[in-house]
This record gives sequence, C-alpha cells and structure tokens, in this order.
Amino acid sequence: MKKLPIGIQTFTDIRSDNYVYVDKTPLAYDLINNYRYVFLSRPRRFGKSLFLDTLRNIFEGNKELFINLYIYDKWDWGKKYPVIHIAIKGELTTTDLLREELLANLRNNQRMLGIVCETQHNITICFEELIMLTYEKFKQKVVILVDEYDKPILDNINNPSLAVEMRNILRGFYSVIKNSDRYIRFAFLTGVSKFTKTSIFSDLNMLTDISLDGRYGNICGYTQKDLEESFSEYLVDADLEKIKEWYNGYNFLADNLYNPFDILQFFASGGVFDNYWFETGTPSFLIKLLEQNRYFLPNLSNIKIDKKILNSFDIERLDFEVILFQSGYLTIDKMEITPLDTIEYTLKIPNKEVRQSLNDYILDKLFYSKNLINQKVDLFKTLLNNDLNGFKAHLSSVFSSIGYNNYINNYLSNYEGFYASIVYVYLQSLGFEIIGEDVTNVGRIDLTLKMPNVIYIIEFKVDTKDALTQLKEKRYYEKYLNLNKPIYLVGIEFDSKIKNIARLEWEEIKGNL
Repeated sequence: MKKLPIGIQTFTDIRSDNYVYVDKTPLAYDLINNYRYVFLSRPRRFGKSLFLDTLRNIFEGNKELFINLYIYDKWDWGKKYPVIHIAIKGELTTTDLLREELLANLRNNQRMLGIVCETQHNITICFEELIMLTYEKFKQKVVILVDEYDKPILDNINNPSLAVEMRNILRGFYSVIKNSDRYIRFAFLTGVSKFTKTSIFSDLNMLTDISLDGRYGNICGYTQKDLEESFSEYLVDADLEKIKEWYNGYNFLADNLYNPFDILQFFASGGVFDNYWFETGTPSFLIKLLEQNRYFLPNLSNIKIDKKILNSFDIERLDFEVILFQSGYLTIDKMEITPLDTIEYTLKIPNKEVRQSLNDYILDKLFYSKNLINQKVDLFKTLLNNDLNGFKAHLSSVFSSIGYNNYINNYLSNYEGFYASIVYVYLQSLGFEIIGEDVTNVGRIDLTLKMPNVIYIIEFKVDTKDALTQLKEKRYYEKYLNLNKPIYLVGIEFDSKIKNIARLEWEEIKGNL
C-alpha cells in the first residue's frame, strides 16, 4: 500500500519513497509550453506548493522522477534550466521581518545555485543580481517560482496600514521579475488572493491569471476519478457518497474537487469524518468583517457576483464574499453570461465540512453557552417532529445566550438583519438545506428550510407585527406545493429592546388555499 504524503510538499520525496501521487503533469506540460508568466490563486492547503515543486523538477530535468507519468516521454529532459524558488514562511509581523525573510530566500538560492551577489542587504538589487548572474553562469534562461506570494499581506490583514506596507515592499521586490524579462524562461506565482489597484499586479501586468481558466480548473485538488483510482486501497468498505458530501464540492470551472489536505487526513485517521482543513487556520478577521459590514448571512446561500469583483482583493475595502471565495469558504456553483455579455458567478459553500464548521465558528464567537451540541440535537428533533412550540422555546433560549456585551451590543438595535442571520447560521450548522432570500414570482422568502419530511417558510420582523399575515398574503408557499410535503408558514417577530423573540406564529398549509 502506498503511503499518504501528509505534510509532504517535496516532489522528490513523494516520487522516490512510495507515496501516493496524483499526476498533474498533463496540466504542467500544457502550461509551460503555452505561457511564460503565470499566476494561480487557490485556497490554503490546496496543493499549490507541491505543484510548484513539480514544475521545479521538470525544469531541472529530473527525468527519473517522472517515470510512468504523462510528461515522461514528451518533455526534452536534456535541456535543463536553473530555478530560483521563493517561498515566504513564518509569522512576519513587521516590515523588517519581511525584508529578513526575503533576504534569507535570496541567500538560500545563491547557495543552491553557487552564486554570490555583490549586494547582500538590498532585496531588490540582490534579486536582480541573482537572476542576471544565474543566467550568465548557466548560459540558460532562468525559471522563477514564487510560493504564497501574498502571505505577509494576508497575515496582517487585520492591520490595514501594515498590510499596505507589506504590499508595497513585495510590489518592489516582485517588479524585478518584469524588469528581468530577457533572462527569464518561465515564472509562476501562487497565492490565495489577487490584489487590485495600486497592488503588486499593477507592476506585474504581464502575468496570465489562470485562476478561473477552466482549462486549468483541476490544477490543484483531487477529482472523483483521482480519488477512486489513486486511493483505491484506502477506499475498501468506504462510504463514497458520505466522503463526497463531506469533502467534495470545490469548483474552479472544471470538475468538482476534493481538498487534498482533507482527504489525506481522513484516510490517515482511519476514515473518521472531521473538520481537518477548517481547523488548520480559520481567519479570525472574518468575524470582525462580519461585524463591520453587518453582513446578512442568509445571502451566503444565494450569492451572485461578477468576474471583476470575484477576481480581486482590495486591502482598503475588504469584500466579505470575495474573501470567503478566495479563502475557500465559498466556491463556484455555476457561471453564466448576463444579457450585458458580462460573466456572473453563482457561489456556494462547497461541502458539509465547510458549511458546518463555518457556522459553528460564527456561533462560537457569539454565544456564551458551551452546550451548543446538545442544544442543536434537541432543535433537530424538534423541527423533524414539527414541534413549533419547541422551536420557539429553543430560539428564545438561543438569543438569551448571545454575548451581546462581548460583541454586538453597540449596533444590534440598528441591524435588523442580525436576527435572521443568527437563525440562518444556527440552522445551517445542523446541516439543513436552507435558502436565504428565496426568490418567488411575488417576492423573496426570508428563509426556506427544506427537510426530508417537511418545509418551513419563515418570515422575520423586528419591532413590527404581522409576519405570518405577510406570508399568507404573498402566498410564497405556492412555490413548493408540487413537492407534496407538509408546509409550515412561520412568522417570527423580534423585539429589539428585549433582544429576543416577541412572537412566533405558524400555520400549516394543507392543499391549496
């Protein structure tokens, strides 16, 4: 049985020590034959570093590592290229630490290539020298590979002024690549985000961004075919549908994908379903951004966004949906061409792991209660049994346990969407199918909760009455009559003074009214 390459991002180790390797060389071969400067954005722990190291070994001509892989009999292994590899690591909390890290990268490359730069303390000049001297020594154009180019910016995104300083340093450093064009055979940069305006990419306008190019949509991650063929030994007696429900669903305009980190950890644990990827680095700034923007969380179930916005990241004006997409908490559901001939994407939460974990994370930041698991089990049973009195009692308890003084007391009374957001995220954490802002031919339903045996259509009001009356008058339920399930109209009215439910009324729809 082949070993699982957990935490191993070195292509040489994987290929020489009997680890599972999913062949990405068809895409690598196509990429390096058709492009010269490339950028790829993918979420963290999605296989970017391994793909980068695969490229490194191709250009260095390590033919023996590619036996039985697609590229083996297609690449000219006799032509070797010197490679400069930049990988920014560690927690860089000051600009001085960033400069030291970049200098350490440059010194390491000098050592590997047998080159000594005259200027050792200026990162830009040293980088320029390194490229030129490498070209002169090897009489061959240089390959430049940059891993996680944006890490110092993202690590300090909660401090916008510092993040901007980091960005400016990196912009000057990476601009060397464009200025050294005559010495370069190929350059490939990876990261989580693509920054806009006066960003790194204003100086690197020669880069081809393949992040949303469907031809390279599978460049990182595992397809269903990859899973079943490469990990067949680990799938004996496995529940493939449950694995798919938990970990599949990422999409970059090609096949649905698994996050490699999740799959490897899942197999290593003996098949225990857990939130492996989510627990490795959930950004705390999501909650701060949620608070600042007063984001209406039910919108997460029905996000439409254009390509220009989706493919950008602005430090000075952070967009919640864009951050969620580029960080891996949302993914592409479908792409459409609008009547204006622009591209529009519908986004979704990729799978059960992310949906459950993201909602639990938000709840954990809002609630005093430490017994949420038991509470959620009770609520699940309550809704399954159509116990609306129990539902009301449960929600009242939930709102009583929110730590207002800790987090949202300063704006709660002015933010009506907060109440609907809490109910939405709480029900989502149970794994229910929920549609926020559910579109009908006469308006939008605040929340539609679809269960195997029943449908709940919910309307929220704050400091006003008649939520149930509105549901009945608008006849929203007609959208779901053809499903032949019991339908409950649920009107929930909140009182901003007591910060809780003032009234919860319901009515069951039986046939056409």
